[in-house]
Amino acid sequence: MSNNCQISRIFCNSILMPVMLMLASCQTVQTTQSGTVGVDRKQTMMLSATEVNNAAAQAYLQTMKQASGKSALNRDPGQVNRVRTIASRLIPATGAFRNDAPGWRWEVNVISSQEVNAWCMPGGKIAVYTGLIDKLAVTDAELAAVMGHEIAHALREHGREKASQQAAQNTIIGIGGALLGVGQIGASLANIVADVTFSLPNSREFEREADRIGVELSARAGYDPYAAVSLWQKMSQVGGGAPAQFLSTHPSAASRIQDLQDYAARVMSIYQSTQRR
Repeated sequence: MSNNCQISRIFCNSILMPVMLMLASCQTVQTTQSGTVGVDRKQTMMLSATEVNNAAAQAYLQTMKQASGKSALNRDPGQVNRVRTIASRLIPATGAFRNDAPGWRWEVNVISSQEVNAWCMPGGKIAVYTGLIDKLAVTDAELAAVMGHEIAHALREHGREKASQQAAQNTIIGIGGALLGVGQIGASLANIVADVTFSLPNSREFEREADRIGVELSARAGYDPYAAVSLWQKMSQVGGGAPAQFLSTHPSAASRIQDLQDYAARVMSIYQSTQRR
């Protein structure tokens, strides 16, 4: 065998082995119980929940530091208290879908910004933007609908699922990551988690799951689930027909409104039971 052939074989092995290890690490998981709304899709994950949650905590801390540096973090005590009070009712309701979720290291903050936006990173790291609160003049039930929707993404580990898809295509995390070392991988994964949170749109399937789980979380927390319908109607009207920042990664349509109405009806008995307590 020539030296060139030997070099080629060594190079190919250095590429193929990490890929084979990545494929071997893929697992099919059931992240949540189906709940009354019946969300039961199985998901394929390449990254572990622990490493994604750690990366999310790192990305969240950096985002909060940036907001604080701009004097945009938790400026209005009234708004912060309102958002955290709603979260305190939604978080216990997550136990209907995951036994471990109420015990996550939840963090809830408010960022002063004109953006109509909110998100929840993996592991329960929440941010609500004042633009959403002020521009939409949201009721508590509508705010719960937004937060419930975003929390649902975290329960279903959509961020981990998207990060796994990104990692499979990313040479630093994939082939290069296996050669560069853990520190490089961790830094890159934090960037990926931030990217899937802020930039990459969710699939229609992810959005449908978050919508349905979100209305059940709202109902279990004692908020009218039909508020999700009025919320998305308001969302579609922000800016005189121009899509809100929130909608740039959350596609909306008449069929979505209909789906929300259908699933709100399914969980109305849960909501009504909370009103009798």
